[in-house]
Amino acid sequence: MAGVYVHIPFCKRKCIYCDFYSIASSRLSDRYVKAVGMEAQLRGQEIAGMPVKTLYIGGGTPSVLSFEQLSVLIEGLRAAIDLSHVEEFTVEVNPDDVTHEFAEQLLKLGVNRVSMGVQSLVDEELVFLNRRHDAKEAMKAYCDLQSAGFNNISIDLIYGIPGQTLDTWKYTLEKALSLQAKHVSCYNLSYEEGTMLHKLRETGRVMECDDNTCVEMYDMLVDMLDGAGYEHYEISNFAMPGFYSRHNSGYWDKTPYLGLGASAHSYDGNMRRYNPDNVKLYVESLENDVVVCVGEQESVDEKYDEDVMLRLRTSRGIDSEWIKSIYGKAYSDYFVNAIRSFVDSGLVIKDGSRYRLSRNGVMLSDMIMRELMRG
Repeated sequence: MAGVYVHIPFCKRKCIYCDFYSIASSRLSDRYVKAVGMEAQLRGQEIAGMPVKTLYIGGGTPSVLSFEQLSVLIEGLRAAIDLSHVEEFTVEVNPDDVTHEFAEQLLKLGVNRVSMGVQSLVDEELVFLNRRHDAKEAMKAYCDLQSAGFNNISIDLIYGIPGQTLDTWKYTLEKALSLQAKHVSCYNLSYEEGTMLHKLRETGRVMECDDNTCVEMYDMLVDMLDGAGYEHYEISNFAMPGFYSRHNSGYWDKTPYLGLGASAHSYDGNMRRYNPDNVKLYVESLENDVVVCVGEQESVDEKYDEDVMLRLRTSRGIDSEWIKSIYGKAYSDYFVNAIRSFVDSGLVIKDGSRYRLSRNGVMLSDMIMRELMRG
């Protein structure tokens, strides 16, 4: 099986924490949605023979596209790739773009899952993050999606926001749980180089939320979502039974996928490919039937490092016997020796030959994974 990811790089304005490639201008959006179809025609052979099970349109902000533009985009994909086997079709949306009519239009296009960037349900925190919506709009957008017929809705939340308290985080979680979303993704705010948030911290205008408070927020998150019946199936992701994100799970399992659009990444099971972070170059190249992606062959050490990192992110963890079967005894021995101290300290739970992060280990996952790498 395989997946298809389409990157829509257009945003009305940039959130201060976002380091994904996006631009404020939508001047090239008409040409861009046609170019994606052209790229699919030129590169579809990369996943030939693999039934496409998931389609994910992300960004950026896909919901800034008009219904007509989304139609052109999806028609172009269907003309180039067999999408008849798709079981999960996700589109990312911003709350202030959502209306009942817009939700109905998405359903007509075959979308059966929506991922909505809520981030917080406290207005002051949304203003700080430079989000375009307020809490009321987010709640209304969810209701519009639900009333239009969407049963599979995911919402994104952020904790560790400067000025956020345990009380405001609890308020956001309580309001979010009242929606009964099938899937919730929660991220600890990160300060990525090149973002406005990073600049604010470096110039002393913003102070990071302290580590102890972030740990308390994470504990509250896990306790409240577990109590509400969600399964914590990946470091940042929670789902009601049967509603895991199949597309994102494919990334962690290294399922092949075709990435289309400016800055999109692809993986065919052997090689990784990357498109440039340049909408103008992307559009003009494809209008001349020129593919702009570049390929990169991974070394064995790089593949091992990636497998360890991705699999340890999930609740299933990673099996040292599986490492041996794929990479050989030397790699398995290296892994077992490197992870032993984390088992002894309780940061990693060992069950036979399978290893997974404990709750405390999740908060230190970056450090643990660095120590397990060979590259």
